[in-house]
Amino acid sequence: MKLNKITIAIAAGAVALSATIAQADVKPAVVYDKAGKFDKSFNEAVWNGVKRFTADTGISVREVEPTNEAQVEQGLKKLAKRGNSPIVAVGFSSANALSAAAQAYPDTKFTLIDMVVPEANVQNVVFKEHEGSFLVGALAALKSETGTIGFVGGMDIPLISRFGCGYEQGAKHINANITVLQKMTGSTPAAWGNPSKGGEITRSQIEAGADVIFAAAGGTGMGVYQAAADAGKLAIGVDSNQNHLQPGTMLTSMVKRVGVAAYKSYADAKDGTWSAGVTAMGLAEGGVDWALDEHNRSLVTADMETKVNAIKASIIAGDIAVHDYMSDNTCNY
Repeated sequence: MKLNKITIAIAAGAVALSATIAQADVKPAVVYDKAGKFDKSFNEAVWNGVKRFTADTGISVREVEPTNEAQVEQGLKKLAKRGNSPIVAVGFSSANALSAAAQAYPDTKFTLIDMVVPEANVQNVVFKEHEGSFLVGALAALKSETGTIGFVGGMDIPLISRFGCGYEQGAKHINANITVLQKMTGSTPAAWGNPSKGGEITRSQIEAGADVIFAAAGGTGMGVYQAAADAGKLAIGVDSNQNHLQPGTMLTSMVKRVGVAAYKSYADAKDGTWSAGVTAMGLAEGGVDWALDEHNRSLVTADMETKVNAIKASIIAGDIAVHDYMSDNTCNY
């Protein structure tokens, strides 16, 4: 059948209209956790993904920064009521609030970063932190001159023990006799925002011989990095690439690409490919990695870089199996 110019014009207009409608239906939003989007760590990594999505598409993302637990659920429900979708909730602490919001608004798409809730309209994105931590643990052992390294965790929960366990495994892969000092900052959410306590723990570990300290502690990590810098020791950042925070002190950062998860949720919704379920992002998926840039290049020799990347390739290939603390709450080497 031949199409005349009018038919073609109408068809083209219909396609353009449907595309516009599809894009208009995407009203993305994000609810950060209580640390705020400029925490220089986890939330800020998400914010960078949000910012990149807007820059790439011109679609603005509505943001909510709660200051307490109640505001997380209120924010999620308010956004859903306004028609926002997909809505990204940042962090494991948002799980209960998101579950309640997802049940109240079953037609809204939600994405939860760092935890899993079994709702039909929730996309759950978790990360294999133990794999990335293995890499930075290996680098710490390669760099250490004392044979003792440290780990400062935030809140004492299995998720953070997963970081510490992976870190210790990586270090012992290089040096079976290395000493790995580990301490959590606290047992409440306040552990994420206590840089003075982070500094105190770091100084204690340095006094015990540690010359490289890895922090997986949110804002508390700022105190870890400062204490390491003051003592002339090395530190390892987490979540965002934090190498720039203390150049000359930051050996590397264990990058957790939570911003990619947020970006992908919005992009998939825009393209019509968004789906609920669980996605686990490790080294093979580009979800975690170690950071090497102009800020830490002078601290990492070519031989160290080669060895860490060889370990990374072996983990991806399955030749090195990294034990996941959260599989049984033990740390096996």
